[in-house]
Amino acid sequence: MIRRLDPGTRSKIAAGEVVARPASVAVELVENALDAGAETVEIEVDGDGTDRIRVADDGRGMAESDAALAVERHTTSKLSAAGDLETVETLGFRGEALPSIAAAAARLELTTNDGGPRGTRVVVDGAENATDGEHGKTVSPAGRARGTTVEVTGLFSDRPARKKSLASPKSEFARVSAVVTRYALTRPNVRFGLRHDGRETLATPGTDRFADALLAVYGRDAAGHASTFESSREVSAAGETTTVEVDGALCHPEVTRSRRDHVHVSVNGRALAEPRLRRAVADGYGTLLPDGREPVGVVRLRLPPGWVDHNVHPAKDEVGFRDADAVAEAVEASVRDALSTADLRRSGEVAMDLDSSLAPVEAASVFDDRRVIGRFRGLYLLCEAGDELLVVDQHAAHERINYERLREAVESAGIDAVPVDPPATVSLSPTDAALLDANRDLVEKLGFRVAEFGGGSGSGTYRVEAVPAPLGRPFAPDALADVVADIATGDDADPRDELLKDLACHPSIKAGDDLTDDEAARLVERLGSCETPYTCPHGRPTVLAIDEETFVRGFGRRSGRLG
Repeated sequence: MIRRLDPGTRSKIAAGEVVARPASVAVELVENALDAGAETVEIEVDGDGTDRIRVADDGRGMAESDAALAVERHTTSKLSAAGDLETVETLGFRGEALPSIAAAAARLELTTNDGGPRGTRVVVDGAENATDGEHGKTVSPAGRARGTTVEVTGLFSDRPARKKSLASPKSEFARVSAVVTRYALTRPNVRFGLRHDGRETLATPGTDRFADALLAVYGRDAAGHASTFESSREVSAAGETTTVEVDGALCHPEVTRSRRDHVHVSVNGRALAEPRLRRAVADGYGTLLPDGREPVGVVRLRLPPGWVDHNVHPAKDEVGFRDADAVAEAVEASVRDALSTADLRRSGEVAMDLDSSLAPVEAASVFDDRRVIGRFRGLYLLCEAGDELLVVDQHAAHERINYERLREAVESAGIDAVPVDPPATVSLSPTDAALLDANRDLVEKLGFRVAEFGGGSGSGTYRVEAVPAPLGRPFAPDALADVVADIATGDDADPRDELLKDLACHPSIKAGDDLTDDEAARLVERLGSCETPYTCPHGRPTVLAIDEETFVRGFGRRSGRLG
């Protein structure tokens, strides 16, 4: 039942009334559909979303009296008093979605049916009319099966400054796609469909299987290299103990991305871009992840409503916890335990031949007088250098060598591209596909040539026909997603430089790769010839030095060998 909120409750939820961009509308309407028990949610977006957003569901729907009241301010079916904010279990609990959207749009049309012989259509025209109980709102009978459809047109039509502040249409759609993808993965029991300008970009089957949702979003490689898990952990705060239930699906470490955006989390059913929880998931992988890589996975938390505060972020991207550190530790431990029992054997072997790497930099090596005397844990090379012991991170060192040679080649001759024969098929998530469309010119300038598989089916599957190949070293076709993410960050970084950093990293020696004495010596010599030998391209140190005085003090000696 829709009811009016009292003034005290209104004051506590005012932050939720902001409709900042089309993705905000998508969040509110999708969450309302899920709260209504929908088994199917279909989203349609025209242009950047300001032209039209339509969300249809097969949930419970509303009677005529509730539908007419739902578009008025300070009404909701999800709260009755301010105290309910502390124990709310619904998603769109702020209750201001429809009138706030109507206030920002030229037109809002709501068509709904609670299962009766006929449905109801409510139309609100004009921004000022959402606050008026009679003028500007029309209510009429409508034919519709059980459920609700909301269509919003002309968003921000009377707010030119807000509309001008939006990004490009394809970038704004990418934000909407990210919201829908997040829910499609964390709610695999619900069928989601997303269409952009009439083209289907996402469709999940609603089978309640994480593998099926991952297949729809990321393709066969990710779905085939993922393990589901369930875990329960006790956490305590202020003398009270409760249980955190954690479940989801984790892709194996061979399926990674360059950014953490592909860690999808939800809390009590609400899908979030929660940085603390995403970090906890990544920390659970520990050393299983290659340097600079982030996992792909879905992790859901459930804990008592009183332990969660959903009213801390206007965009609903984050939540508060009674003890955030304890919850994060529970997530990290659950992920770590799940991965410890999964079959994580790598499907390919790492190339170990240093001579297949780039030629050494043409410069004298600052490490000419350094002698490799050993290795430690398959990670570090130990070198004697006068009265110092140098410890070289072999992966960081190889990255630096590769990067500088690539950079030199690109500066002198540009980025060459080579054809992929036959073309490789690469699956992108709907969000990455939207980002690719928004940045296609730049992607092609970097050396990729990409065509949609099936001639524009919108399936998220692409045919990579050419890849960048500086110095004849071809980029892997499946790195397309990383490149798209890197150039879409919006910062001032040179996308060519980011590309070279990725290319330098992928073929580099990894932790645990055993080198022969000759290979270790050549690696140190080539590192010493680099322009910046003491850091990798991402800024991590390549070499640490321990002077002899450290050993003298540690062993309680009077002096060193030479003293």
